Amino acid sequence: MANFFIDRPIFAWVVAILIMVAGALSLATLPVAQFPAIAAPVITISASYPGASAKTLEDSVTQVIEQQMKGIDGLVYMYSSSDSAGQTAVNLSFNSDVNIDIAQVQVQNKLQLAVPLLPSEVQRQGLAVTKSARNFLLIVSLISEDGSLTGADLSDFIAANIQDPLSRVSGVGETQLFGAQYAMRVWLDPVKMTQFRLNPSDIVAAINEQNAQIPGGQVGAAPALAGQQINFTVNASSRFETIAQFENIFLKANPDGSSLFLKDVARLELNSQIFSAEVFYNGKPASGMAIKLASGANALNTVSLIKAELDSLSQFYPPGVRHVYPYDTAPFVKISIMEVFHTLGEAIFLVFLVMYLFLQNFRITLIPTIAIPVVLLGTFGVMSMAGYSINSLTMFGMVLAIGLLVDDAIVVVENVERIMHEEKIGPKEAAKKSMAQITGALVGVAMVIAAVFIPMAFMSGSTGVILLPCSFRWLSCLVRLALFSDSFPLRLSLRCRCRSLLRSF
Repeated sequence: MANFFIDRPIFAWVVAILIMVAGALSLATLPVAQFPAIAAPVITISASYPGASAKTLEDSVTQVIEQQMKGIDGLVYMYSSSDSAGQTAVNLSFNSDVNIDIAQVQVQNKLQLAVPLLPSEVQRQGLAVTKSARNFLLIVSLISEDGSLTGADLSDFIAANIQDPLSRVSGVGETQLFGAQYAMRVWLDPVKMTQFRLNPSDIVAAINEQNAQIPGGQVGAAPALAGQQINFTVNASSRFETIAQFENIFLKANPDGSSLFLKDVARLELNSQIFSAEVFYNGKPASGMAIKLASGANALNTVSLIKAELDSLSQFYPPGVRHVYPYDTAPFVKISIMEVFHTLGEAIFLVFLVMYLFLQNFRITLIPTIAIPVVLLGTFGVMSMAGYSINSLTMFGMVLAIGLLVDDAIVVVENVERIMHEEKIGPKEAAKKSMAQITGALVGVAMVIAAVFIPMAFMSGSTGVILLPCSFRWLSCLVRLALFSDSFPLRLSLRCRCRSLLRSF
């Protein structure tokens, strides 16, 4: 195989260029993260039961959902939480090798069995099944500089104008609002309720009955009378929108003939739907929204798109409102990756410098140096095909691989130089003879390194997730050099050991 490429240098260059182009294209599309996705995939079922206590939620909602989550492939365990604010969440953790999309479909199918058993209020609020991410990528906060808007005002503005556009940004997996939209709150007066012999259920029934959307139909629709020339739609009264409309909801007629309205027994206000979150930024009223990264997305690119979208939406902010980022992981990810890239560049420069100082020949120094970008870019292509990201672990492995690559490449070049000097033959014949001498050792080195890393990559859990990129990286470097380069990494100090190891096999 080595002689094939030595005799066809143009073909070898074409293959090397194709590897570099494929690697460069893959590098532009690889997701970037600070660390690989080590944690097991989790699916979360969220439900809301307004006004219910944690005990009521546990008995009537959480346990009912958990009892139906049976027979799901790859499910390891589940854990749930119920709070006094009427919110419950059931988290299902799966094996790391499970297809999270298939698991989500199975969870949704099982959840349909539990929905008829849940309280009607929970069904009306709806249940959400999401692929959960444990960590926030970014927290966006709106603050009122002049204090003219409250936290409830800002929460409603985020929910109505910002949350949906940001959730459609590429790379955004899930959004969580620290607050809620506006809601019409009815504060009942227990004394007046007793005086007029009313129950809360009577108030709820009256609101549901009168605050309804009723279609008005059409006038002149087919079949029409002879000569009918006009056809129009009747717009009937829709749902209530103002406090005055809710205040005038009719409850009952009194014995003296007067009418009893909702404003007579309750106080109404337009305020936040929930009060479980209160946000301040440097003492000023604020509201925030957390954003989680989608699986396999580029963290840096996603944050950049989110900030660009917010800058575009900022022209529609109310006066005195601006956005800030109280929590942003992008700078830490960028710094971590850039530090590793700097180390990578420094390693390449130092390797070139050391080779030139010891070999005292620029041409010989250039040969193993050219192999470095070919191998590294090719490795990015393998990482893209394997579905891995650029993170601190993969970049650290690249730095380590350079040492093995260049150190052994120097020995191969020196072996070629030795043959040329001792036997007085040309570079091409010396390269063929050198590779013929060490081909068996090359295979031995590749097998030894593969034998170390590949078995670890098949370990279950987080260990396999961490070590599998290493296996692909080492194996891809060795295979590409064995096929396409005459400067394959080889330690002469290990050559005899590898040959003896092959003979023992």
